[in-house]
Amino acid sequence: MSLTARIDLDAIAHNTRLLKRQAGDANLVCIVKADAYNHGVVRCVPVMEANGADAFGVATLAEAREVRALTRLPVMCWLWDPSDDIPEGIELAAPTMEHLLRLIDAPFTPTTYLKVETGMHRSGFDESAWDEVFALAAEAEQAGRIRVKGLMSHLAYADNPQDPYTDTQAEQFRAAINRGRAAGLELSCNHLANTAATWTRPDLHFDQVRPGVSLYGIDPIVGAGTGQGASADKGLRPAMSWVADILAVKRIGKGDPVSYGLTWHAPHDGFTAVVPAGYADGVSRAWQPHLQITVRGTRYPVVGRVCMDQMVIWLGANEEGVTAGERAVIFGPGGMSATELAGRIGTIDYEVLCSPKGRTRREYC
Repeated sequence: MSLTARIDLDAIAHNTRLLKRQAGDANLVCIVKADAYNHGVVRCVPVMEANGADAFGVATLAEAREVRALTRLPVMCWLWDPSDDIPEGIELAAPTMEHLLRLIDAPFTPTTYLKVETGMHRSGFDESAWDEVFALAAEAEQAGRIRVKGLMSHLAYADNPQDPYTDTQAEQFRAAINRGRAAGLELSCNHLANTAATWTRPDLHFDQVRPGVSLYGIDPIVGAGTGQGASADKGLRPAMSWVADILAVKRIGKGDPVSYGLTWHAPHDGFTAVVPAGYADGVSRAWQPHLQITVRGTRYPVVGRVCMDQMVIWLGANEEGVTAGERAVIFGPGGMSATELAGRIGTIDYEVLCSPKGRTRREYC
């Protein structure tokens, strides 16, 4: 059985170069959390570094340690527990007083970003705490206990450039920078822009930008793209194809049921094909009415219930002569794009990219 996530490293390189140009004078922080959005940090980080990355960003300390071993560029982490052992050589975001005090008490001088709340309402210091936090951080910095590199925050709705909420958040972020500097912090490296704002809001690039999903070829802007996983105006190239080798082709008669629950019956005599990917591998059962598998450039519907290890496609009369062993594209170049699939199933393409798991192996090209 062959189930493969094919990762195009040339596409990763191309997308990194595009984002480096888009960043302008700002540093390019490549976000590689969740194993580089399920593309593999071990192979992706060196490619990004060679094509314009200035730093890397991850969520957890475990991810930070892995990336730290792959590059000499700065590595930033923002989702950690104050009870964790703090490693040297990793830049840590402080979203609460407990995090900040833990950094101040570290046995070395850690580099930190203070995360401020600007409207995401997820994590970060509320405006009512800014003056206290900035004063404490400035005092600790003057004592050599920490190094405050800058402020950071996160945009909630930058993927809809027409919505004014991004401007509201930007105003809050600028106010935080001004108050932090008034408290004695230099704040030389501030960042707010996610992937969407990197593309649409150069006025919000500040000192560095934090693109993620576009590194892997996805346009995050609402309504953007062609439905084929790329946007002509940006020139992004999707890097992941999820493919499988057809396990079997079977003749069935009109009215014959397929898979558990007898939820689908053949409309006429024809052929089915078994694709060895199921919900244990990341193909949700909820995808079944929406997913089309591509073989030889032709799309075929998934019929019957998706199983733990396999799913069935309807070939009809099998005019293309599909046989066992042929490659079937679940999503990606050559088939349904992650963007189109996400739209059909009511989610985002980020989630689709993170879906391949289980017995899926990666293959780089």
